[in-house]
Amino acid sequence: MPKTKLVMIGNGMAGVRTIEEILERDKDKYEITIIGKEPYPNYNRIMLSNILQKKMSVDETIMNPYSWYEENNISLITGERATRVNREQKLVETESGQEIPYDICIFATGSNAFVLPIPGHELPSVIGWRTIEDTERMIEIAQTKKEAIVIGGGLLGLECARGLLDQGMNVTVVHLAEWLMEMQLDRQAGEMLREDLEKQGMRFELGANTKEILGENDVEGIRLADGRELPADLVVMAVGIRPFVQEAKDSGLDVERGIVVDDFMRTSDENIYAVGECAQHNGKVYGLVAPLYEQGKVLADYLTDRDTDGYKGSTTFTSLKVSGCDLYSAGQIQEDEEVEGVEIYNSQDHIYKKIFLKGERVVGAVLYGDTDDGTRFFNMMKKRESIEDYTLVSLLSKAGEEEGLSVADMDNEETICGCNGVTKGTIVNAIVEDGLTSVAEVTKATKAGNSCGKCKPQIGELLEHTLGGAFVASRPAGICECTDLTRDQIVTQIRAKGLKTSKEVRNVLGWKTEGGCPKCRPAVNYYLNMIYPNEHEDEKASRFANERYHANIQNDGTFSVIPQMRGGVTNPDQLIRLGEVAKKYDVPLVKVTGSQRIGLYGIKKEDLPKVWKDLGMRSASAYAKKTRSVKSCVGKEFCRFGTQYTTRLGIRLEKTFEYIDTPHKFKMGVSGCPRSCVESGVKDFGVIGVENGFQIYVGGNGGTEVVKGQFLTTVETEDDVIKLCGAYMQYYRETGIYTERTAPWLERMGFDVVKEYVLNPENQDALYERIMEAKRAVEQEPWSEIVNDREDQKIFEVEKV
Repeated sequence: MPKTKLVMIGNGMAGVRTIEEILERDKDKYEITIIGKEPYPNYNRIMLSNILQKKMSVDETIMNPYSWYEENNISLITGERATRVNREQKLVETESGQEIPYDICIFATGSNAFVLPIPGHELPSVIGWRTIEDTERMIEIAQTKKEAIVIGGGLLGLECARGLLDQGMNVTVVHLAEWLMEMQLDRQAGEMLREDLEKQGMRFELGANTKEILGENDVEGIRLADGRELPADLVVMAVGIRPFVQEAKDSGLDVERGIVVDDFMRTSDENIYAVGECAQHNGKVYGLVAPLYEQGKVLADYLTDRDTDGYKGSTTFTSLKVSGCDLYSAGQIQEDEEVEGVEIYNSQDHIYKKIFLKGERVVGAVLYGDTDDGTRFFNMMKKRESIEDYTLVSLLSKAGEEEGLSVADMDNEETICGCNGVTKGTIVNAIVEDGLTSVAEVTKATKAGNSCGKCKPQIGELLEHTLGGAFVASRPAGICECTDLTRDQIVTQIRAKGLKTSKEVRNVLGWKTEGGCPKCRPAVNYYLNMIYPNEHEDEKASRFANERYHANIQNDGTFSVIPQMRGGVTNPDQLIRLGEVAKKYDVPLVKVTGSQRIGLYGIKKEDLPKVWKDLGMRSASAYAKKTRSVKSCVGKEFCRFGTQYTTRLGIRLEKTFEYIDTPHKFKMGVSGCPRSCVESGVKDFGVIGVENGFQIYVGGNGGTEVVKGQFLTTVETEDDVIKLCGAYMQYYRETGIYTERTAPWLERMGFDVVKEYVLNPENQDALYERIMEAKRAVEQEPWSEIVNDREDQKIFEVEKV
């Protein structure tokens, strides 16, 4: 029996999710063709901001690769637009002249970015942000231009503004309303968001109406309704979206704002359906992913002959981290004659919560700064739960119930992943029945977490709760083959038993290998140094060879020597000395390194002590697991864009924390403005100077897997930067696993946990004092002792400078 021909117009998130749901229900019912106007397979449009913000690549946003289409026998046409649906002959016509027959046709054409029809809107550098192509165009412009204006202070506009800041542009957001994200936030939350974003370097023109885009051949600025002109090289329109319905209208379907559909997503033609942003149900068009996926499930049920009550509309919510600011919004957020609001405001911790009540039910919620209760409120709204068992004193906690609701206490029907409508029960059943042990496996099996990703911590909690001991057992047992003890167990036992040497640790804690191994010896030595900075004698033989030689072995057996240059600053005498040493030892390569220092490459091992002695300079610890370089720009002293004296601060940071051991290399960067020429956003501790002080970013790592730093806070003075850096570094030293970079450490510990701990004044003072104790200890040690990599003995020593 031949399959029913199904043609989908549109290759976006809502449409392809509908196809996925159909295939899960009946993979053999339809012969499927998908037509997409973009030259890509299905990708996550939500993640375009991550591309702009340098967090992800285009490939990482692909949700269904080409292989998925092949595996499911789907004919995919990309880079081509469907131009007309011939309803009489049941053919979909494309711009290249193809005619594709259908029995069932689904419109999933999505939306277009709305571009204000004002003078100048057709200039080349005016962009309505919607696609990968738009994103790449903005990145291209940012390479040569500096002034950007984003028109629209909604969610999309703010994500765009953050990305353009990350691209090194100066960004002004022009917004017609009186506060940001007025569709999702009330005035109080919107103003809190503006304050936080201004600290990041964004500029705002609120209550401002753009009347004209200025420029002859390209954008030069904008003119506001009040007559003011703002300079611009790029203008991004983020003022909303419009359903893309032209083909549906040309085909004679019933179209209003969107393609009109009934509860089964059926259009005015019984053989044609519509789903996603292009569909209009009960007079409403949805732009968020969760209701679009709900529509897809209903349509899949209907097209595979499953019982369904149809689509009844959706309670929408927004739970996102906008430029590092946590916010949550759901349901109705405006008060009227029937709806009243109850709010709490914690000015000290910058937390705001407001719920909206209609009689005995929660109908809306706005949360800022602490969004943990968002899922609870959303589930109360969906279930139309009465609040009669709750007290309003702590914003709807049940009487006698402790604050906070763990996943263990949730009902199985409560939603964990709002974007995909996945409940706790669905996730738990998948974990148990399919033997899932990781968040990635849960996401693959249930789709929970594969859209905005905000629910992944709760998925992790569910794994731990469901698997119990089995979940713990699935992790690596010990730090190496020599022991089953974890890092935390080793550190706890060292403190509890007063163990002072590696030998004692191995003997008392029952190491399987008497002498340890190359993996555990340096780790234990580090933990002892960290716990007893003034008592433990550093075991040089346990360090990696590069640390012992103060040089890095190269692929030909020679070594590289990199002397210290704090903040990348040198002087004529130092340069002359470097040149003389390079000539004397016939150094094959003298190179400026990526860390703003000068390296001598190709030095023979036997020449190392003589080279260091002739240089008369200290090692930069370029290959050690400790404080590395502090890159800095010239800052306010010389640069016309600089806002702070960054070179001075970079030297202070390096001088304060140099030679202090850390679990892994610890890199810092100090930039004088949001252009961030020294790439502060991918440093373990990054500093960006702004007009009102210094923005602090933490947990950024370069390397094979680049991780963008997370915004921690803004501080006012250099002294504040030094103290916060010391506290953050010490907390990493005390809780990090040896060889663990700050990015995975921050993910393991939880960014919010680390942030709360190090920003607490008492904790900060204590941590800083402990790292200063470690600094005093390393200042007493000879830096240049070099140990033979085969025997625990000194083979030479260089005069300490």
